[in-house]
Amino acid sequence: MDWTHYRFRSLWSLPAPPAVVYAVLERPEDYPVWWPQVRSVTRLDADTGVITIRSLLPYDMTFTARQTRRDPDAGVLEVTVSGDIEGWARWTVTAAGPEALARYDQVVEVTKPLLRRLAVPGRPLFRLNHRLMMRAGRRGLLRRLQAV
Repeated sequence: MDWTHYRFRSLWSLPAPPAVVYAVLERPEDYPVWWPQVRSVTRLDADTGVITIRSLLPYDMTFTARQTRRDPDAGVLEVTVSGDIEGWARWTVTAAGPEALARYDQVVEVTKPLLRRLAVPGRPLFRLNHRLMMRAGRRGLLRRLQAV
């Protein structure tokens, strides 16, 4: 097993139409407004940006995200990431009755040296850290959707 390889999936049921949820998610430069753990997003061009995140554990992760798929009809937003993590992440927003279901999938390898050194003993904490970040993101998105 490669202890630096992670596969995450989060499902968020949201009380808004899928198109509204998609419209918020397709603007990563606004994520720091509603998602506390997304510390900064700096656009480099229309398809690329540098993102810094920090959850409960005392370390920042910075990576470049490059859009590889943007399909509003299918509700898909996908990026490749490089930097402190390497891999990809994807939002898929679909209808779930009158609500939206936002599915987040991520497959990455950690490249940040400190996190690689702590890969084995830190893995449960790193997974918990990610789970807490995603929980806070859902809460922030719910607040954002109420304001839209």
